Amino acid sequence: MVRSIGQLVLLVALLGFSGAVESRAAGANPPLIVLSIDGFRADYFDRGLTPALAGLAAAGVHARAMRPSFPSVTDPNHYTLMTGLYPNHHGIVDNTMVDPAMPGMAFGGPHTAGTDSDPRWWNQATPLWVSAERQGLKTATSQWPGDEAEVRGVPASYRQPPTPAHGPAPSMDQQVDTVLGWLDLPAGQRPALIRLHFGAVDTAGHLFGPDSAQVNAAIVKVDGEVSRLVAGLKARNLYDAVNLVVVSDHGMATISPTSIIYLDDLLDLKTVVVTTYGAEGGVNALPGHEAEVEKVLLAPREHMQCWRRRDIPARLHYGRNPRVPAIFCLADLGWTIVTREAAAYYPLLHGNHGYDPAEPTMAALFLAHGPAFKSGVTLPPFDNVDVYPMLAKLVGVRPEPNDGRLADIAPALRSGF
Repeated sequence: MVRSIGQLVLLVALLGFSGAVESRAAGANPPLIVLSIDGFRADYFDRGLTPALAGLAAAGVHARAMRPSFPSVTDPNHYTLMTGLYPNHHGIVDNTMVDPAMPGMAFGGPHTAGTDSDPRWWNQATPLWVSAERQGLKTATSQWPGDEAEVRGVPASYRQPPTPAHGPAPSMDQQVDTVLGWLDLPAGQRPALIRLHFGAVDTAGHLFGPDSAQVNAAIVKVDGEVSRLVAGLKARNLYDAVNLVVVSDHGMATISPTSIIYLDDLLDLKTVVVTTYGAEGGVNALPGHEAEVEKVLLAPREHMQCWRRRDIPARLHYGRNPRVPAIFCLADLGWTIVTREAAAYYPLLHGNHGYDPAEPTMAALFLAHGPAFKSGVTLPPFDNVDVYPMLAKLVGVRPEPNDGRLADIAPALRSGF
């Protein structure tokens, strides 16, 4: 997972380059593993590099594509998967943001790791693991985005140690071993919900582009870890007794260091606070400069469209949360909105996401296998808000009000689930 350009630079240095459903009795359901492969574009599945994922899909369920929520970036979409809410509703509106109710604080930048754990960022929603813990179930998490926060004062029962500020993350081998260890716990201690996140494919996509040999190598590596997980389940006679849902948060598009819109060339940056940049850009004008900033950014221009927060197109389900910047801009596919200071990092990048979820290159992965799922089912494309009501049903908890539709995924479920 790469949440900001500053984090990507650090990573390069380290590496060397309201669907309501009925709930079942708490604890009566098979364990559920939700594996997120960050940045795994839906059509990566068709490259013939993922025999383990293909095996799960063939014996279970696979969607042609899953549409991410807007913006198609990591933190908002991981929270959407766990809440069934669009980012506009759950409050994690971007990988980087500010909140007028939290003056002096910022979320997601290279120097804000300590503040990202402040539960106020996350408490606009109640995610699935909090509901499960409140309803008497144990949950576990390994490197899931947002793990640094104790949402609504409810921690997961088990958590892989977080990544050190200046050290390597746990290896994927270690993560898989940790997950299998949780499943080895006695029935009363075993987690009902396990969240597992792999970031290698996303990192390779940013650094080398989605069509690169490095992305293919990362895909192969991640599929090998899925194979290790499946082998571990089979060795424990759990392969057909555990529900495994594999998702991604977004896809990846090719970008060019020459396809850049510089905010500095349009505005005096001393008149605004730039809250985010990349595929989308956002600014809040400083008091007294609102009219001049709107005049410049709302004017028609090539490769970028900007709106006042309230005028963002309804189909994006975005713009009503006060954390959304006052002026929000969306770049054409492959283009980047950035300041010249931040653009110094962009020669490192050959891929990015955050674009319109309707773009095919933003489409995400969805497949599932286990006792809850039929075999050999292919689902048509659906929105990722639909995943949450299904997950709540599989865990056996009462879902919170949400934007998802269980009906869109229900054809993949066996009777009784």
